[in-house]
Amino acid sequence: MSEQDTGAERKHRRRRRLKIAGSVVAVGAVALAFALRQPSSVGHWNDAEGRAHFMTAYEQAMADMPPAAETIDVRTDFGFVRLYRYQGAADRAGPQAPLVLLPGRASASPVWADNLPHLLKVGDVYTIDLLGEPGKSVQEAPITSDADQAAWLDQALARLPEKSFHVVGLSIGGWTAANLAIRKPGRVATLTLIDPAYTFSNIPAGTAIRAIPASVPWLPKSWRDSFNSYTAGGAPVEDVPVADMIESGMANYTTHLPQPALIDEGALGGLTMPVLAILAGKSVMHDVDASRAVAGRALKNGTVKVYPEASHAVNGEHPAEIAADLAAFLNGR
Repeated sequence: MSEQDTGAERKHRRRRRLKIAGSVVAVGAVALAFALRQPSSVGHWNDAEGRAHFMTAYEQAMADMPPAAETIDVRTDFGFVRLYRYQGAADRAGPQAPLVLLPGRASASPVWADNLPHLLKVGDVYTIDLLGEPGKSVQEAPITSDADQAAWLDQALARLPEKSFHVVGLSIGGWTAANLAIRKPGRVATLTLIDPAYTFSNIPAGTAIRAIPASVPWLPKSWRDSFNSYTAGGAPVEDVPVADMIESGMANYTTHLPQPALIDEGALGGLTMPVLAILAGKSVMHDVDASRAVAGRALKNGTVKVYPEASHAVNGEHPAEIAADLAAFLNGR
Protein backbone atom coordinates (compact mmCIF):
# COMPACT_ATOMS: atom_id res chain seq x y z
CA MET A 1 0.00 0.00 0.00
CA SER A 2 1.40 3.45 -0.91
CA GLU A 3 1.88 6.27 1.58
CA GLN A 4 -0.89 8.14 -0.21
CA ASP A 5 -3.27 5.20 0.19
CA THR A 6 -2.30 4.85 3.83
CA GLY A 7 -3.00 8.52 4.46
CA ALA A 8 -6.33 8.27 2.68
CA GLU A 9 -7.25 5.25 4.78
CA ARG A 10 -6.36 7.08 7.99
CA LYS A 11 -8.49 10.03 6.87
CA HIS A 12 -11.36 7.65 6.10
CA ARG A 13 -11.08 6.01 9.53
CA ARG A 14 -11.02 9.41 11.23
CA ARG A 15 -14.12 10.54 9.32
CA ARG A 16 -15.78 7.24 10.19
CA ARG A 17 -15.03 7.77 13.89
CA LEU A 18 -16.68 11.17 13.74
CA LYS A 19 -19.76 9.68 12.10
CA ILE A 20 -19.89 6.98 14.77
CA ALA A 21 -19.47 9.61 17.46
CA GLY A 22 -22.40 11.49 16.00
CA SER A 23 -24.64 8.57 16.72
CA VAL A 24 -23.83 8.16 20.40
CA VAL A 25 -25.82 11.16 21.55
CA ALA A 26 -28.30 10.99 24.39
CA VAL A 27 -31.12 11.00 21.95
CA GLY A 28 -33.85 12.00 24.15
CA ALA A 29 -33.70 12.18 27.85
CA VAL A 30 -36.34 14.80 26.94
CA ALA A 31 -39.79 14.91 28.51
CA LEU A 32 -41.61 15.84 25.31
CA ALA A 33 -40.02 12.94 23.49
CA PHE A 34 -41.09 10.54 26.19
CA ALA A 35 -44.64 11.83 26.00
CA LEU A 36 -44.90 10.55 22.45
CA ARG A 37 -44.08 6.97 23.48
CA GLN A 38 -46.89 4.47 23.90
CA PRO A 39 -47.66 3.59 27.55
CA SER A 40 -46.27 0.27 28.80
CA SER A 41 -44.97 -1.16 32.04
CA VAL A 42 -41.51 -1.97 30.63
CA GLY A 43 -39.38 -1.15 27.62
CA HIS A 44 -40.13 -3.49 24.73
CA TRP A 45 -39.62 -4.17 21.04
CA ASN A 46 -42.50 -2.99 18.90
CA ASP A 47 -42.56 -6.25 16.92
CA ALA A 48 -40.42 -9.28 16.10
CA GLU A 49 -39.30 -7.86 12.77
CA GLY A 50 -38.04 -4.67 14.42
CA ARG A 51 -36.16 -6.64 17.06
CA ALA A 52 -34.51 -8.78 14.39
CA HIS A 53 -33.52 -5.66 12.43
CA PHE A 54 -31.92 -4.14 15.51
CA MET A 55 -30.07 -7.32 16.50
CA THR A 56 -28.55 -7.59 13.03
CA ALA A 57 -27.38 -3.98 13.27
CA TYR A 58 -26.11 -4.61 16.82
CA GLU A 59 -23.94 -7.54 15.73
CA GLN A 60 -22.57 -5.57 12.81
CA ALA A 61 -21.65 -2.71 15.17
CA MET A 62 -20.07 -5.13 17.65
CA ALA A 63 -17.68 -6.22 14.89
CA ASP A 64 -15.82 -2.92 15.41
CA MET A 65 -15.21 -3.77 19.09
CA PRO A 66 -12.18 -5.73 20.31
CA PRO A 67 -12.97 -9.36 21.19
CA ALA A 68 -14.60 -9.59 24.62
CA ALA A 69 -12.95 -11.86 27.17
CA GLU A 70 -16.39 -12.73 28.54
CA THR A 71 -20.08 -12.09 27.84
CA ILE A 72 -22.11 -11.86 31.04
CA ASP A 73 -25.85 -11.71 31.75
CA VAL A 74 -26.73 -10.96 35.36
CA ARG A 75 -30.17 -10.97 36.98
CA THR A 76 -31.46 -7.95 38.88
CA ASP A 77 -34.86 -7.20 40.37
CA PHE A 78 -35.68 -5.33 37.17
CA GLY A 79 -34.45 -7.80 34.55
CA PHE A 80 -31.31 -9.23 32.99
CA VAL A 81 -28.38 -6.91 32.36
CA ARG A 82 -25.89 -7.62 29.56
CA LEU A 83 -22.23 -6.87 30.24
CA TYR A 84 -19.04 -7.52 28.29
CA ARG A 85 -15.66 -7.90 30.01
CA TYR A 86 -12.49 -6.81 28.23
CA GLN A 87 -9.01 -7.69 29.42
CA GLY A 88 -6.67 -4.72 29.75
CA ALA A 89 -3.25 -4.64 28.13
CA ALA A 90 -0.70 -6.89 29.84
CA ASP A 91 1.79 -4.04 30.33
CA ARG A 92 -0.70 -1.52 31.68
CA ALA A 93 0.13 0.34 34.87
CA GLY A 94 -3.46 1.24 35.62
CA PRO A 95 -5.79 0.72 38.58
CA GLN A 96 -6.72 -2.67 40.03
CA ALA A 97 -10.44 -1.88 39.98
CA PRO A 98 -11.90 -2.16 36.46
CA LEU A 99 -13.59 0.56 34.45
CA VAL A 100 -17.35 0.27 33.90
CA LEU A 101 -18.61 2.11 30.80
CA LEU A 102 -22.23 3.32 30.57
CA PRO A 103 -23.46 4.45 27.11
CA GLY A 104 -25.88 7.20 26.16
CA ARG A 105 -29.59 6.99 25.51
CA ALA A 106 -30.78 4.67 22.72
CA SER A 107 -27.28 3.26 22.41
CA ALA A 108 -25.44 0.22 23.75
CA SER A 109 -21.96 -1.22 24.25
CA PRO A 110 -20.73 -0.72 20.63
CA VAL A 111 -20.65 3.07 21.06
CA TRP A 112 -17.33 2.57 22.88
CA ALA A 113 -15.57 1.02 19.86
CA ASP A 114 -13.22 3.98 19.35
CA ASN A 115 -12.49 4.29 23.07
CA LEU A 116 -11.72 0.70 24.03
CA PRO A 117 -8.27 0.39 22.38
CA HIS A 118 -7.15 3.39 24.44
CA LEU A 119 -9.00 2.53 27.65
CA LEU A 120 -7.61 -1.01 27.72
CA LYS A 121 -4.20 0.57 28.23
CA VAL A 122 -5.63 2.05 31.43
CA GLY A 123 -7.20 -1.10 32.90
CA ASP A 124 -9.73 -3.89 32.56
CA VAL A 125 -13.10 -2.76 31.21
CA TYR A 126 -16.74 -3.77 31.51
CA THR A 127 -19.32 -2.31 29.12
CA ILE A 128 -23.03 -2.40 29.97
CA ASP A 129 -26.17 -2.23 27.84
CA LEU A 130 -28.45 0.02 29.89
CA LEU A 131 -31.58 -1.66 31.22
CA GLY A 132 -34.75 -0.34 29.59
CA GLU A 133 -32.90 0.83 26.47
CA PRO A 134 -32.44 -0.94 23.11
CA GLY A 135 -29.67 -3.49 23.48
CA LYS A 136 -29.25 -6.97 24.89
CA SER A 137 -30.33 -6.17 28.43
CA VAL A 138 -33.93 -7.33 29.01
CA GLN A 139 -36.21 -5.28 31.25
CA GLU A 140 -38.77 -7.42 33.13
CA ALA A 141 -40.13 -5.07 35.83
CA PRO A 142 -41.06 -1.37 35.78
CA ILE A 143 -38.37 1.20 36.53
CA THR A 144 -40.35 4.06 38.00
CA SER A 145 -37.89 6.31 39.85
CA ASP A 146 -34.31 7.52 40.09
CA ALA A 147 -33.93 5.13 43.03
CA ASP A 148 -34.88 2.21 40.77
CA GLN A 149 -32.31 3.37 38.21
CA ALA A 150 -29.60 3.24 40.86
CA ALA A 151 -30.87 -0.06 42.27
CA TRP A 152 -30.65 -2.12 39.07
CA LEU A 153 -27.15 -0.87 38.30
CA ASP A 154 -25.91 -1.48 41.84
CA GLN A 155 -27.38 -5.00 41.73
CA ALA A 156 -25.66 -5.68 38.41
CA LEU A 157 -22.29 -4.58 39.77
CA ALA A 158 -22.86 -6.68 42.90
CA ARG A 159 -22.95 -9.81 40.70
CA LEU A 160 -19.41 -9.15 39.44
CA PRO A 161 -16.33 -10.52 41.25
CA GLU A 162 -14.72 -7.12 41.91
CA LYS A 163 -15.69 -5.06 44.96
CA SER A 164 -15.34 -1.57 43.46
CA PHE A 165 -15.30 0.08 40.04
CA HIS A 166 -14.22 3.21 38.21
CA VAL A 167 -17.59 4.16 36.73
CA VAL A 168 -17.54 6.11 33.44
CA GLY A 169 -20.75 7.48 31.94
CA LEU A 170 -21.39 9.13 28.58
CA SER A 171 -24.28 11.57 28.13
CA ILE A 172 -27.36 10.02 29.83
CA GLY A 173 -24.94 7.31 30.98
CA GLY A 174 -23.22 10.13 32.87
CA TRP A 175 -26.49 10.93 34.61
CA THR A 176 -26.94 7.22 35.34
CA ALA A 177 -23.43 7.03 36.81
CA ALA A 178 -23.91 10.14 38.94
CA ASN A 179 -27.31 8.91 40.14
CA LEU A 180 -25.66 5.63 41.20
CA ALA A 181 -22.85 7.44 43.02
CA ILE A 182 -25.33 9.59 44.94
CA ARG A 183 -27.78 6.84 45.88
CA LYS A 184 -25.60 3.69 46.00
CA PRO A 185 -22.00 4.87 46.37
CA GLY A 186 -20.53 1.75 47.98
CA ARG A 187 -19.11 0.22 44.78
CA VAL A 188 -18.04 3.47 43.08
CA ALA A 189 -14.30 4.06 43.57
CA THR A 190 -14.24 7.02 41.17
CA LEU A 191 -16.72 8.69 38.85
CA THR A 192 -16.02 10.01 35.34
CA LEU A 193 -18.77 11.96 33.57
CA ILE A 194 -18.33 12.56 29.83
CA ASP A 195 -20.54 15.45 28.69
CA PRO A 196 -23.34 14.24 30.97
CA ALA A 197 -26.96 15.20 30.39
CA TYR A 198 -29.23 16.35 33.25
CA THR A 199 -26.29 16.39 35.64
CA PHE A 200 -24.91 19.93 35.90
CA SER A 201 -27.53 21.80 33.83
CA ASN A 202 -30.69 21.06 31.88
CA ILE A 203 -31.02 20.28 28.17
CA PRO A 204 -31.64 23.53 26.25
CA ALA A 205 -35.18 24.10 24.96
CA GLY A 206 -34.03 24.14 21.35
CA THR A 207 -32.53 20.69 21.63
CA ALA A 208 -35.65 19.38 23.37
CA ILE A 209 -37.82 20.66 20.53
CA ARG A 210 -35.54 19.11 17.90
CA ALA A 211 -35.73 15.78 19.75
CA ILE A 212 -39.49 15.45 19.28
CA PRO A 213 -39.54 14.20 15.67
CA ALA A 214 -36.51 12.01 16.37
CA SER A 215 -38.54 10.16 19.00
CA VAL A 216 -41.42 9.24 16.67
CA PRO A 217 -40.61 5.79 15.24
CA TRP A 218 -42.88 5.99 12.19
CA LEU A 219 -41.33 9.21 10.90
CA PRO A 220 -38.59 8.87 8.24
CA LYS A 221 -35.13 7.67 9.23
CA SER A 222 -33.70 10.92 7.92
CA TRP A 223 -35.37 12.83 10.77
CA ARG A 224 -33.54 10.74 13.36
CA ASP A 225 -30.28 11.02 11.45
CA SER A 226 -30.73 14.79 11.32
CA PHE A 227 -31.11 15.06 15.09
CA ASN A 228 -28.11 12.84 15.74
CA SER A 229 -26.01 14.90 13.32
CA TYR A 230 -27.17 18.13 15.00
CA THR A 231 -25.96 16.95 18.41
CA ALA A 232 -22.64 15.86 16.87
CA GLY A 233 -21.82 19.27 15.45
CA GLY A 234 -23.13 18.46 11.99
CA ALA A 235 -21.04 15.31 11.44
CA PRO A 236 -22.64 12.81 9.00
CA VAL A 237 -24.15 9.71 10.61
CA GLU A 238 -25.51 7.75 7.66
CA ASP A 239 -24.31 4.26 6.69
CA VAL A 240 -22.18 3.62 9.78
CA PRO A 241 -22.78 0.43 11.81
CA VAL A 242 -23.18 2.09 15.21
CA ALA A 243 -25.35 4.84 13.75
CA ASP A 244 -27.52 2.24 12.02
CA MET A 245 -27.85 0.31 15.29
CA ILE A 246 -28.94 3.39 17.22
CA GLU A 247 -31.40 4.50 14.56
CA SER A 248 -32.88 0.99 14.51
CA GLY A 249 -33.29 1.08 18.28
CA MET A 250 -35.01 4.45 18.09
CA ALA A 251 -37.38 3.17 15.44
CA ASN A 252 -38.12 -0.29 16.85
CA TYR A 253 -37.91 -0.08 20.65
CA THR A 254 -40.36 1.65 22.97
CA THR A 255 -38.71 2.99 26.10
CA HIS A 256 -40.64 3.26 29.35
CA LEU A 257 -38.33 4.94 31.85
CA PRO A 258 -38.89 7.85 34.22
CA GLN A 259 -37.84 11.24 32.93
CA PRO A 260 -34.41 11.97 34.47
CA ALA A 261 -34.48 14.84 36.93
CA LEU A 262 -31.67 17.40 36.97
CA ILE A 263 -29.35 16.29 39.77
CA ASP A 264 -29.48 18.62 42.75
CA GLU A 265 -26.33 20.64 43.33
CA GLY A 266 -26.42 19.71 46.99
CA ALA A 267 -26.41 16.03 46.10
CA LEU A 268 -23.37 16.58 43.87
CA GLY A 269 -21.70 18.32 46.77
CA GLY A 270 -22.23 15.23 48.89
CA LEU A 271 -20.12 13.00 46.64
CA THR A 272 -16.97 11.89 48.44
CA MET A 273 -15.25 9.87 45.70
CA PRO A 274 -12.99 11.60 43.15
CA VAL A 275 -14.97 12.89 40.15
CA LEU A 276 -13.68 13.76 36.68
CA ALA A 277 -16.07 15.83 34.54
CA ILE A 278 -15.24 16.16 30.84
CA LEU A 279 -17.41 18.77 29.10
CA ALA A 280 -17.71 19.42 25.37
CA GLY A 281 -17.35 23.10 24.57
CA LYS A 282 -19.83 22.92 21.68
CA SER A 283 -22.33 20.54 23.23
CA VAL A 284 -26.00 21.18 22.57
CA MET A 285 -27.13 18.84 25.36
CA HIS A 286 -26.51 21.27 28.22
CA ASP A 287 -25.39 24.83 28.96
CA VAL A 288 -21.62 24.38 28.97
CA ASP A 289 -20.80 27.54 30.94
CA ALA A 290 -23.45 26.76 33.55
CA SER A 291 -22.30 23.13 33.76
CA ARG A 292 -18.69 24.14 34.28
CA ALA A 293 -19.69 26.58 37.03
CA VAL A 294 -21.90 24.06 38.83
CA ALA A 295 -19.32 21.28 38.59
CA GLY A 296 -16.52 23.53 39.81
CA ARG A 297 -18.63 24.82 42.68
CA ALA A 298 -20.33 21.60 43.79
CA LEU A 299 -17.75 18.84 43.41
CA LYS A 300 -15.62 18.80 46.54
CA ASN A 301 -13.19 16.24 45.09
CA GLY A 302 -13.64 17.08 41.43
CA THR A 303 -11.59 17.78 38.33
CA VAL A 304 -13.32 19.63 35.49
CA LYS A 305 -11.98 19.65 31.94
CA VAL A 306 -13.52 21.39 28.92
CA TYR A 307 -12.65 20.32 25.36
CA PRO A 308 -13.40 23.65 23.64
CA GLU A 309 -13.98 22.42 20.07
CA ALA A 310 -15.75 19.15 20.91
CA SER A 311 -19.41 18.42 20.23
CA HIS A 312 -21.59 16.15 22.35
CA ALA A 313 -19.94 13.34 20.35
CA VAL A 314 -16.75 14.05 22.30
CA ASN A 315 -15.99 10.40 23.08
CA GLY A 316 -15.63 9.59 19.37
CA GLU A 317 -13.85 12.84 18.53
CA HIS A 318 -11.23 12.64 21.29
CA PRO A 319 -10.81 8.99 22.35
CA ALA A 320 -7.05 9.16 23.00
CA GLU A 321 -7.30 12.44 24.91
CA ILE A 322 -10.11 11.12 27.09
CA ALA A 323 -8.12 7.99 27.92
CA ALA A 324 -5.04 10.07 28.77
CA ASP A 325 -7.04 12.41 31.02
CA LEU A 326 -8.73 9.44 32.68
CA ALA A 327 -5.38 7.69 33.28
CA ALA A 328 -3.89 10.85 34.80
CA PHE A 329 -6.99 11.29 36.96
CA LEU A 330 -6.85 7.72 38.27
CA ASN A 331 -3.11 7.76 38.83
CA GLY A 332 -3.28 11.04 40.71
CA ARG A 333 -6.31 10.39 42.85
